[in-house]
Amino acid sequence: MIRVALVDDHPVVRAGMRALVDGQDDLTVVGEASDAHSAEQLVAAVRPDVVLMDLNLGRGPGGAEVTARLRALPEAPQVLVLTTYDTEADILSAIDAGASGYLLKDAPPEDLFRAIRGTARGEVVLAPAVAARLVKRSGPLLTDREVEILGLLATGQSNRELAKRLFVSEATIKSHLSHIYTKLEVDTRAAAVARAIEQRIIRPPA
Repeated sequence: MIRVALVDDHPVVRAGMRALVDGQDDLTVVGEASDAHSAEQLVAAVRPDVVLMDLNLGRGPGGAEVTARLRALPEAPQVLVLTTYDTEADILSAIDAGASGYLLKDAPPEDLFRAIRGTARGEVVLAPAVAARLVKRSGPLLTDREVEILGLLATGQSNRELAKRLFVSEATIKSHLSHIYTKLEVDTRAAAVARAIEQRIIRPPA
């Protein structure tokens, strides 16, 4: 029996996921959590095999950060991200945090069950759209740091604020921006953000 924990800040979504998962003979939901703190408590208490993790957990740490915390635990569970977000930044941050799988919430139930089973076996499981996003990274590839900077640019932060946030010099930020502009074939911050959103590298600012 594969023991599954649900981490999502929407009770209705968790109820739907529980009903689906518990309907399988070899899967069972052993607990639910809605934020980082309750997720860590739950995993420590019930030690699930797989955690289904949403990326947007409302206020507080997001799903990628929670994934990294859970993967750092002794006897860490496998983490399967289940989200609506398919931007390059979200995918890379989740995988970098240690997620074994990345599935979108519009996936058919059968795909979800297969993904849970595959994740429990330690396989890397990616939704077709997610795999396509990674394969189709065309042109000069943006580095993880450049994607991170683009995400911060979208919030309107200045070079000084970016440097302080990332613990680097303003000269380093200017160098990163120059590379970003070249790779995206733009010449302004606003154009870089617009192009990154258009190419689904980052999410639009909230």
